[in-house]
Amino acid sequence: MEAASDALPWDDPPSPAVRAAKDIAFGSIAGMVSKVFEHPFDLTKVRLQSQVLDTTARFNGPIDCLIKTWKNEGIRGLYRGLPAPIVGAMLENASLFMAYSELQNVIRRVNSQPMSHDPSLPQLALAGAGAGAITSFLLTPVELVKCKMQVQMIAPIPLSIPQPTATATLDSTPRTLPGPIAVLISVIRAEGIRGLWLGQTGTLIRECGGGAAWFTTKEFIGMRLIKQRGKELTRKDILPWESALSGACAGGVFNFSMFPADTVKSTMQTEEDLRPRGGNASKPTFFGTARALYRAQGVKGLYAGCGVTVARSIPSSAIIFLIYDGLSRRFA
Repeated sequence: MEAASDALPWDDPPSPAVRAAKDIAFGSIAGMVSKVFEHPFDLTKVRLQSQVLDTTARFNGPIDCLIKTWKNEGIRGLYRGLPAPIVGAMLENASLFMAYSELQNVIRRVNSQPMSHDPSLPQLALAGAGAGAITSFLLTPVELVKCKMQVQMIAPIPLSIPQPTATATLDSTPRTLPGPIAVLISVIRAEGIRGLWLGQTGTLIRECGGGAAWFTTKEFIGMRLIKQRGKELTRKDILPWESALSGACAGGVFNFSMFPADTVKSTMQTEEDLRPRGGNASKPTFFGTARALYRAQGVKGLYAGCGVTVARSIPSSAIIFLIYDGLSRRFA
């Protein structure tokens, strides 16, 4: 006769549905809070990326871009296009954390490992890459709308979507500005549903490689910090400051390593707004745009806006993991 188990009912691991719901909720909250903090810096990054192919630069660098945006557009200018990335950040982090968690479970099952087993770094990298690949398909339409809205005020000609109020542009020319829904509808009308995934290759490369780098960096540094307190401790024993520090490092590594793909993606998504070529022109491609950027300014062009992006990603990523790990501990 087998011995009775000492496990209590409430010690059982949560069901897949409950686990997924927690990942979605915690990831959404973390993404929303971090995006409010980082949006002005993201806007600066997109505007710097979008001018690489221009013969004359509008901004001399990130500080100049922030100052001119504040001077000409005020606080609303710094947060132009915020609704789309808020939604995007919630989708991104919810999808990333849920897919990352579930892919780890798939890896455990494939390797006949118990669900309590901590995967190796290569296994975590694989789960992170898979999570990023899945998330990229949700992100591209949101980032397309965001990028188009972030360059509205520097577009050389008035946009064609009417809105009830006009706003002065950086060159002091009154201009009517469309909202996110109007931008979304205009893309669908012009390009069809497929047009929403313009720049998908860049997003896929960025999120796939970035997901692997982001999660493995966080897990590696986090575990090193945890093990300094006790070899018997596991990933679940991470302290708030350890979450923040390891998350900060992960954010810097992610953005620096995958930045050229993001530059190409942003350039493709803003090309029609800033340098319209007419309806008969061929659509921009990822590798064609990458070659054009490299010919224009070399490696420097591919890293336009990288400094401000890495700088804002460090505290932003720290916030994400601090909130996610904190909620996971509180509601485990």
